[in-house]
Amino acid sequence: MAEAVLTDLFYLKLNSQKNCPQTLLKTLNAVQYHHAAKAKFLCIMCCSNISYERDGEQDNCELETGNGLSALLKEFEIVSCPSMAASLYTIKQKIDERNLSSIKVIVPRHRKTLMKAFIDQLFTDVYNFEFEDLQVTFRGDSLKQSIEINIITAQELREIQNEIETYLRSLPALKGELTIITSPLIPDIFIHGFTTRTGGISYIPTLSSLNLFSSSKRRDPKVVVQENLRRLANAAGFNVEKFYRIKTDHSNDIWIMGRKEPDSYDGIATNQRGVTIAALGADCIPIVFADPVKKACGVAHAGWKGTLLGVAMATVNAMIAEYGCSLEDIVVVLGPSVGPCCFTLPKESAEAFHNLHPACVQLFDSPNPYIDIRKATRILLERGGILPQNIQDKNQDLNLCTSCHPDKFFSHVRDGLNFGTQIGFISIRE
Repeated sequence: MAEAVLTDLFYLKLNSQKNCPQTLLKTLNAVQYHHAAKAKFLCIMCCSNISYERDGEQDNCELETGNGLSALLKEFEIVSCPSMAASLYTIKQKIDERNLSSIKVIVPRHRKTLMKAFIDQLFTDVYNFEFEDLQVTFRGDSLKQSIEINIITAQELREIQNEIETYLRSLPALKGELTIITSPLIPDIFIHGFTTRTGGISYIPTLSSLNLFSSSKRRDPKVVVQENLRRLANAAGFNVEKFYRIKTDHSNDIWIMGRKEPDSYDGIATNQRGVTIAALGADCIPIVFADPVKKACGVAHAGWKGTLLGVAMATVNAMIAEYGCSLEDIVVVLGPSVGPCCFTLPKESAEAFHNLHPACVQLFDSPNPYIDIRKATRILLERGGILPQNIQDKNQDLNLCTSCHPDKFFSHVRDGLNFGTQIGFISIRE
């Protein structure tokens, strides 16, 4: 049984026929009868109360409320917006406020494919949709209502994407201004930084607001993440069309940009100008590497597994092997991550950190010791030959625990499975 029921009346000519209220009343009565008892959200989507020209004739989209329709409409929440993108995004917010995921869409047959195209852009696999034909026709509309259009052309899809992108760009930033943390160790020939959670448009509490990663398990669709990224690129000054995220596997594989891209990897190294590379982080450490002499850079994602597997030094060694970098020239900056105050591992996993250095573990004799992945990363980098003064893991909010600072950072440890993601990024200026 659907948790939410959406009835699509967006393009019906609701005032064009005298029998419209009676026909609509019968249809909505049926929807209300079949779904009101179990659905937690009944919604009607219609266009806003404006008049407009179509084919030289004026259409009026406002709902008439005579003949009993007014009383029935009180059983529904009506979403009335000037565009499909605005309407569906508003409905998505209402669905997410109620934490619903099973949705029935009652839609005219000729609009079903269009509706599905919008839904594919605005929703993720967290949601389960089923579709039902809207059984309402008005005189002159019967043929149109009976024909289902099964194909969206590439041009139509692009128009849908443009409508959505335009709407998302119009939305205000949430939770304050976009903030980027930078390091004085990295010279100005690079663009770099670490993001916080403010200044984006993601509205779901654990993802709000500058979430920069979308997956099938989260409620933020790719279009929202892309808008957040566009705003970040404008603020930082990099080209959003040349942006590459790590494909995390919690391992130590490195992609040398220019070679064939692996299916997954936790580090990237490049000397290409104008290309921005980024490491994800939401407790794991996003690490940025820069060599101002050879003009090369890298990023790495270091969770506790990747830390023990040496992903940081694997990135350094890739820069040395591929671009002729020297250990003494490479600068390494550790972005915000979970601290030893909040991160524990089972005793058997903690032993590997204790063997690396006892200072990486607190309360080692407990069943779940506290782990300092930042200290472990510094130790491994120094042992690998990176100069201690060329490693920054403190100051400028970099050493703040992501779990302890919900106002600044996302955290998997704190927020659970539907967590948001910040990034560390770097590029060589063109």
